[in-house]
Amino acid sequence: MTPLRSYVSGRWQVPPDEGVPLKDAVTGEEVARVSATGVDRAAALAYGRGVGGPALRELTFHQRAALLKTLALHLREHREELYALSAHTGATLADSRFDVDGGIGVLFSYASKAKRELPNDTILVEGPAEPLSKGGTFVGQHICTPLPGVAVQINAFNFPVWGPLEKLAPAFVAGMPSLIKPASQTAYLTARLVELIAESGILPEGAVQLLCGEAGDLLDHLTEQDLVAFTGSASTALRLRHHPAVTGRSVRFNAEADSLNCSILGPDARPGTAEFDLFVKQLVTEMTVKAGQKCTAIRRALVPAEVIDDVAEATAERLARVKVGNPANPDVRMGALAGLEQREEVRRALKSLLDASRLVHGSPDRVDVIDADAERGAFLSPILLRADDPERGEPHEVEAFGPVSTLLPYRTAEHAVELAARGHGSLVGSIVTADPAFARQVIIGAAPWHGRLLVLNEEDAKESTGHGSPLPTLIHGGPGRAGGGEEMGGVRGVLHHMQRTAVQAGPSMLSALTGRWVPGAPRADGEHPFRKHLGQLKVGDTVVAGPRTVTLDDIEHFAEFTGDTFYAHMDEEAARANPFFGGRVAHGYLVLSFAAGLFVSPDPGPVLANYGLENLRFLTPTFPGDALTVTLTAKQITPREDADYGEVRWDTEVTNQDGAVVAKYDVLTLVAKG
Repeated sequence: MTPLRSYVSGRWQVPPDEGVPLKDAVTGEEVARVSATGVDRAAALAYGRGVGGPALRELTFHQRAALLKTLALHLREHREELYALSAHTGATLADSRFDVDGGIGVLFSYASKAKRELPNDTILVEGPAEPLSKGGTFVGQHICTPLPGVAVQINAFNFPVWGPLEKLAPAFVAGMPSLIKPASQTAYLTARLVELIAESGILPEGAVQLLCGEAGDLLDHLTEQDLVAFTGSASTALRLRHHPAVTGRSVRFNAEADSLNCSILGPDARPGTAEFDLFVKQLVTEMTVKAGQKCTAIRRALVPAEVIDDVAEATAERLARVKVGNPANPDVRMGALAGLEQREEVRRALKSLLDASRLVHGSPDRVDVIDADAERGAFLSPILLRADDPERGEPHEVEAFGPVSTLLPYRTAEHAVELAARGHGSLVGSIVTADPAFARQVIIGAAPWHGRLLVLNEEDAKESTGHGSPLPTLIHGGPGRAGGGEEMGGVRGVLHHMQRTAVQAGPSMLSALTGRWVPGAPRADGEHPFRKHLGQLKVGDTVVAGPRTVTLDDIEHFAEFTGDTFYAHMDEEAARANPFFGGRVAHGYLVLSFAAGLFVSPDPGPVLANYGLENLRFLTPTFPGDALTVTLTAKQITPREDADYGEVRWDTEVTNQDGAVVAKYDVLTLVAKG
């Protein structure tokens, strides 16, 4: 059987040797071979930096987002093929969908989020400009630019599709090429995924590379502009983190490692309550999905001591209905572990756990299976343990990476927090309760030890994605043993692949560098900017309109018309007593309305719609007799790739006759491209 190919330096490379056999987790038959012999890892990194990186950096965030969406649509058409390959890993169809559809969903999510929250530009201007001098001629601005290196992504065996795609998506949006190094055990599925990506021709050349087999000297060739994202065991993460190139060159290193995640049943959740049933159902789900081979699975189930018998009985009863066997059989609920070696690792961990606990359900050595050979396949019974002494170290230190969980009793909320923290850092924890006071106490206490916390109860159960489902909009990672890193998290994941730099300059220079108008930079008067199409508009185009005098009749008419008769607008004596005003004042929204009336160009034209205001502040009261002037300046222009219009952000400043700023805000409009 020909070993899996690597995709490096712009071509597919077949290993010259036979490689190591990879076996079907269910039948034990060989399904592929893997070898990295002959792969020039230094050349692959150089290719990514020299070819993939420049091609990606030429694209804007929106252009990259559009390609990512196109890729997601393409992969969705090939899901059935990926499901079929996934069955060799021991996964049921539901498990395969969790992996494949979850990974494709990450691509869709990042494509959408990048389009909504990032500019149609090649750099990200972060936050407002910072004034650095009294006269306003010296300002600072943070910008984020993509690292001109390669994102080296070392993935675990349990999610051969979701794992690579959750790392690829933020790196690609940021403008950084990826080199994917899958775990050998299930590399055949990742290899097919990358084949589909490469064959599609959707992504720029060099944006994605694949190394099947051993990492070898890959990390030796890293530079300070490269990045490593690792998913796997805490021990391997520790070894890679201390690689001389990683430490010596301060290479960014993100680890998502194994963790002893916990779920905590609230004291209000007694047998017969919705929360009690939700806890048991979630625990069984987390034990059996992917045969418990999830870094987010519940390893420790913390329950009030007085109901531990009830929880043990209810969970064992539900586990007894779980059918184990060949995932091709529709009656099978749980398939096999990824391989025989993995099963032996779980059994070794169970020996340590059984020193501090006892079996409630299942057996480490025997399991009844459907349509399969229990010994040739890597099958294991779901195993529920009970540790009556929660202070013993084993349940908090030993992870059996399979369908295994341990029940632990707690006395108080404080005790539950202490036990949760003994995992020394977890990816996720859950609190199943309808009691907000208990939930708040546990969350505040446990948050420093967790990357994500779920509160589950009857209110959110129907729509909750569950304890073990990472979401692309939220960070996936955790402190301490869980690796100390973060993956995904929406734009946070994108920024992890970029360098934040503080740029200091004069306002006009800074405006030219960033493409964003900065207070103090030149303004351009002339034709009303609302008469200009998007392509004609320039940052700094300005209209100054006014003055308009605000009268007492205006204030009273506005109050009557809107129903806003707040005393500061209508009662002279009460308003005079107000320490902020000292007399009757105009409504803030009257000021905004008058400002709009001053700057709006009334005839039909390129401006299609006003879709909002942001950063609004009222800074100086407006009194009857004050004369208002508004200055509107084009601050940021963002064309939309897939529409005949774009977005324009306008800096808006309303001043009175003394030059004092009355109101300051951004107006957002949609403008036709023309």
